[in-house]
Amino acid sequence: MSTSKATTRAGKATAATSPSERVAAADWGGIGGELDAYGCASTPPLLTPDVCRGIAGLYDDVERFRSTVDMNRHRFGSGQYRYFGHPLPEPVAELRAALYPYLLPIARDWAARLGRPAPWPDRFDDWLEMCHAAGQRRPTPILLTYGPGDWNALHRDLYGDAVFPLQVVIGLDRPGIDYTGGEFLLVEQRPRAQSRGTSVVLEQGRGLIFTTRERPVRSARGWSAGQIRHGVSTVRSGTRRTLGLVFHDAA
Repeated sequence: MSTSKATTRAGKATAATSPSERVAAADWGGIGGELDAYGCASTPPLLTPDVCRGIAGLYDDVERFRSTVDMNRHRFGSGQYRYFGHPLPEPVAELRAALYPYLLPIARDWAARLGRPAPWPDRFDDWLEMCHAAGQRRPTPILLTYGPGDWNALHRDLYGDAVFPLQVVIGLDRPGIDYTGGEFLLVEQRPRAQSRGTSVVLEQGRGLIFTTRERPVRSARGWSAGQIRHGVSTVRSGTRRTLGLVFHDAA
């Protein structure tokens, strides 16, 4: 894509008002290429600073959440996160539904390259019904909060047999202003080679799309699955809050 076209698409994404419009204005061709190459790709701003602050401010409204997890207690790292209950906050539900149709072609293409079934239907609601039929009925959107010294161990968010292969995390605070450290991490286990690491600073309102567990990697025999886990580096100062969007529900 030329620089002028990329600038135009970025401008459209910024000018759009609703989360759905911002998703539609993103450069999905470029995003797909980055996902192929690295297993992750940044988006233009999907949420305004005001909406980011509003979502982050929900953390203390415990009634909105179905559960709270202390990462240190479970040896997941250090910090805390909460899973939203039903009904989801409007911008969270809107974002999940808006992103799914754009992620779906990428998911199907990856499945085809790996010679695997692609069970995901065209409609997001139909996919959620499939999750529920498989016993995965609990909502998975998640609000995470980290303070100084907190971190998240490398892991995958699977939750059951019904899995969508891509997910999204959105920064709710300003790196370098509201907090330092806390880079998002991906580590890819490469066949017969050393692992490869990627770190990303999450800008406020921007999303990072990344693989739930693997990406197709070209090999001498065609395509193989590059296994990937994700986590968060240690927060040095301040408070880092993020919104996580998983596209399958939990058992």
